[in-house]
Amino acid sequence: MSRVSGRIIVGSLLWMCVWVCCNGDGEYVLYKDPKQTVSDRVADLFGRMTLEEKIGQMVQIDRSVATVNIMRDYFIGSVLSGGGSAPLPEATAQNWVDMINEYQKGALVSRLGIPMIYGIDAVHGHNNVYNATIFPHNVGLGATRDPDLVKRIGAATALEVRATGIPYTFAPCIAVCRDPRWGRCYESYSEDHKVVEDMTDVILGLQGEPPSNYKHGVPFVGGRDKVAACAKHYVGDGGTTRGINENNTVTDLHGLLSVHMPAYADAIYKGVSTVMVSYSSWNGEKMHANTELITGYLKGTLKFKGFVISDWQGVDKISSPPHTNYTASVRAAIQAGIDMVMVPFNFTEFVNDLMSLVKTKVIPVTRIDDAVTRILLVKFTMGLFENPLADYSFSNELGSQAHRDLAREAVRKSLVLLKNGNKTNPMLPLPRKTSKILVAGTHADNLGYQCGGWTINWQGFTGNKNTRGTTLLGAVKSAVDRSTEVIFRENPDVEFIKSNNFAYAIIAVGEPPYAETAGDSDKLTMLDPGPAIISSTCQAVKCVVVVISGRPLVMEPYVASIEALVAAWLPGTEGQGITDALFGDHGFSGKLPVTWFRNTEQLPMSYGDSHYDPLFAYGSGLETESVASIVARSTSASATSTKPCLITVLVSATISLFFFPSLSRVLRR
Repeated sequence: MSRVSGRIIVGSLLWMCVWVCCNGDGEYVLYKDPKQTVSDRVADLFGRMTLEEKIGQMVQIDRSVATVNIMRDYFIGSVLSGGGSAPLPEATAQNWVDMINEYQKGALVSRLGIPMIYGIDAVHGHNNVYNATIFPHNVGLGATRDPDLVKRIGAATALEVRATGIPYTFAPCIAVCRDPRWGRCYESYSEDHKVVEDMTDVILGLQGEPPSNYKHGVPFVGGRDKVAACAKHYVGDGGTTRGINENNTVTDLHGLLSVHMPAYADAIYKGVSTVMVSYSSWNGEKMHANTELITGYLKGTLKFKGFVISDWQGVDKISSPPHTNYTASVRAAIQAGIDMVMVPFNFTEFVNDLMSLVKTKVIPVTRIDDAVTRILLVKFTMGLFENPLADYSFSNELGSQAHRDLAREAVRKSLVLLKNGNKTNPMLPLPRKTSKILVAGTHADNLGYQCGGWTINWQGFTGNKNTRGTTLLGAVKSAVDRSTEVIFRENPDVEFIKSNNFAYAIIAVGEPPYAETAGDSDKLTMLDPGPAIISSTCQAVKCVVVVISGRPLVMEPYVASIEALVAAWLPGTEGQGITDALFGDHGFSGKLPVTWFRNTEQLPMSYGDSHYDPLFAYGSGLETESVASIVARSTSASATSTKPCLITVLVSATISLFFFPSLSRVLRR
């Protein structure tokens, strides 16, 4: 243990000695006693709270406006980091812990010492934090069809989030994307609600698995290495007209319940702690003001016992334009059943308005009581009262090699092979040992493009300097034989290609990073000069095209000229996962989680629609064997023969040496 870690732990213990089980006069306080039941502790604390303290618990503010004095004087219940909101550029885990502990100390010296809960959007790994492992975005994980993998990613993410002292993540997004024009489609696991339901196992990784006798619907967080999760965005956010973000989902109750609601039932069954409400509307009614669906269905029918949180300035957006008649919006949101409000800046206005609405009996105090008891339930359940201050004990988990290996596994399992030459002459897997290969395209050497939005910054970044990872180009250079020359040109001309006599080309194209409304698109075209790069390169040399995007893009005009086509989604920092499959270390196994359209005039179009005529159908994906499996099968076939065929043996040996040239060096020793 380092001296610094020791000081942090000692400091935390001193705080706890003052705080746990007794008040400033030495009197026993039941709610501070961890031996008591959660329900008794909630009741005891709740009974001591003033209206001001209750309303303070319902407030979540951004870290940029938080101070120790504000936390203490306004009894603030929660603080968050919005997208890209960090203590300082390239902040370490220790920097994060120190910042959050300062805010927490402000909360702990308030009259009742109720700890605040710090939240962050860790939506594909701990994506706001420098040096964290960035996992594939949800659309790629949906392509894996592997709930166990997603659960392991949840557990790894929880460790990295805890490494920075944060106990709460606004994840997972369990939207069902029904139109790729939506700028958040990559946050959805699939257009198929059944796949999304399966992927709610990520909650078990983030929070831990509740014991068999645990009451379903009650929040569960299984220890200091786990975090509270948040199912979002309730409900129907993936079904808006023309995929317009924050817009209107037009469907009857059956459509809402059968397509967009099932994953919420699964999430609640698995103990999710919080649910975030969607900006969108259902048949014209803002979800943030929908009493029927929040109080009636979520809290009533589904028996959800955790707390409901608004989205960022979601209350403001009840009105149009936003923040007009704010008092009416506050009234509508709280009466609808929202328990905690992500204000996130002008919290005094919210506090004053809500205080006035309660004191004038416009909002009954019973609604406030319901909200606060839910918030306290989550805080007690997750052990926040016993461990309010973080230390550095998980610091080494941030960007650990074990997590990067897991992300690499996720990348290769997420890849969907859409075309591979023909049956008699497939292009993949590629040979590692050849004279010279070309790597080209806008996305071949750009870590920011590879990670997509919600990475370091809200809208993502471009280039290779904002965090640590491996681009596709870097992965190719590591994968090929030492004798193979790798040449990179982002946009090579035809003469250059022809004059170099390349054995083959790997081209990476796709979308620039974006988040939310900035990603809404009617065109769904790849970033220029992607089309020109494909056309000029693939007519001059055999090429495999890797599409790095958060959704299907217009590809039909180019498919005929492409020898092999791979959908890599937004793979994150571990580009070696792509080359693992390209060069045959592992086979391709991913299946399309969404329909790949022919042209945008067909949209919206999902599997089962009467006008369904895709370029590649939902569930498509060619499967290949690893080179090792091919060699083993060939060797096995020859061994089972009564008289092994010399040709078979020679072919097996040739395949082995062709794809794994390192074997030849071993044989020469």
